[in-house]
Amino acid sequence: MVGSRGAEFWELRQLVERQVRGQVAEQLRRKVAEWRDPRARLLRRRRRAVRATGAWATLTAALAGGSGLEIAVAHSPVGAVVLGGFAAGTAVVGARSGARAYRLHRTPLPDPPPQPVSLPPRESVAREPMERLAAAESSLEELLRQLSRPIGGVPQVPAESVAQARATAAEAAAALREAAEQLRAVERAREHAPPLERGPLVEGVRRLRAQLDEGVDGYGSLVAAAGRAVAASSQAMPRRALEDATDHLAGLAAALRELSHGSPS
Repeated sequence: MVGSRGAEFWELRQLVERQVRGQVAEQLRRKVAEWRDPRARLLRRRRRAVRATGAWATLTAALAGGSGLEIAVAHSPVGAVVLGGFAAGTAVVGARSGARAYRLHRTPLPDPPPQPVSLPPRESVAREPMERLAAAESSLEELLRQLSRPIGGVPQVPAESVAQARATAAEAAAALREAAEQLRAVERAREHAPPLERGPLVEGVRRLRAQLDEGVDGYGSLVAAAGRAVAASSQAMPRRALEDATDHLAGLAAALRELSHGSPS
């Protein structure tokens, strides 16, 4: 009896430790992603430029005031000239810093990154496909950002193709997360169902997991097509592949929506 309780306590402790490690790792990944985000980097550069401009302006004012005191109080023209020279130098540096801050504030901010989405618990069969989806979303966003940049003034891929791919990917990701939530609900029902009634729930979990895998694979096909378009931006075939993958993913997203809302096939 004591040994059984000790084993249960050990298993519970291991489970808690795994959950804590997973939460810490996820928080660390989010912090790194936030730090590397282009929008956050530009905002940091703006703040640094504003602080630097303020510091140089303060120093210039102090040196100019000191120069005036040298003349008014100490009657030292030489000291006033030296301090005035320093003040002129800091004024030039401050003006450059102000111009840099102005340019940074005129630069449009990149779109904010998508809000981090909580993953299913590690014991859920929905966890692995949702991890794959999150990684694919990050890769696709970077690839579409690359495709949006013109080379020699010529767009690599038509803007409407990039916009359609981005919108379709967002719709498909939302549909996949709905399917994952559905799977989690069936898993919880299976855990509490009597043993003789678990068969249909086990089959439901298996079917939903297969749908998730198919959907994430379709999303990966769009990522691969975008990657080929970036690798061979001067050719027409990868662009066509991007459009075909977008159409295929749109069909998968529609099918997932119908399944999650109980619509007929």
